[in-house]
Amino acid sequence: MDSEPAGKARHAAYVAEQASAQAATQAMASPLVRAIPPAVLAMMQQEHDADELEQQLAACAVQAEQLGNARYFKDRPPTRQECAEVVEQDRCGKPVTRAMQLGKQKHVLALQCAEAVLKELWPAPFSIEQRYRYYPNARFLETISRAKEAQLITEGCTEELRGTIKPDIVLHGDRDLLRSALTLDFKFPCPGTNEPTWTRYGTGTYAGMSQRTVYEEALGGKALLISPRTGVKEVKP
Repeated sequence: MDSEPAGKARHAAYVAEQASAQAATQAMASPLVRAIPPAVLAMMQQEHDADELEQQLAACAVQAEQLGNARYFKDRPPTRQECAEVVEQDRCGKPVTRAMQLGKQKHVLALQCAEAVLKELWPAPFSIEQRYRYYPNARFLETISRAKEAQLITEGCTEELRGTIKPDIVLHGDRDLLRSALTLDFKFPCPGTNEPTWTRYGTGTYAGMSQRTVYEEALGGKALLISPRTGVKEVKP
């Protein structure tokens, strides 16, 4: 019988062999599969097809789109005019459009679905809606606890949250929760015929930069969009 060190060595050799075997597959795979570290991909493929993660996350977006629209429009999507309609004001007195309202509600549905998918298919840690504070000049990143985030929001109109980022999903390749193997954001364009795009910051720390650029600089991994019509997609800033 192998000793414990020998067993660990055999396992490490097996993972390395599987990772090498997946390198050629990744070269022709989807953007999501290509972005997964080979060692993680090898662990995934011991039990699941590599494309299954992408397919199920895309299905989460479709399901959230349908359920979100059905709440207000039954069996049809909103029109461009309905998307632009102002439906309320936020706590800071800023107008909230139907598109913004729907997007927030669909995100909740999509992330609930995605969490269940990731628990089944992603073999490493992951973070959902984790807020970070990133200092681009120092290239320093730190997490903000959910309790601290809630406190800052309660105390005012989120001025203290300026300069922070909050990706929908961060997939980690190992136990380093400040590094991303892959960062994913759900986008729900309204109307649905619009192309999904990254938000571009107009003022502040990241003025002129896109979400994708900031995510990739701060967390290190590739950032991809997930939307109901286009699925998982690499969208340029």
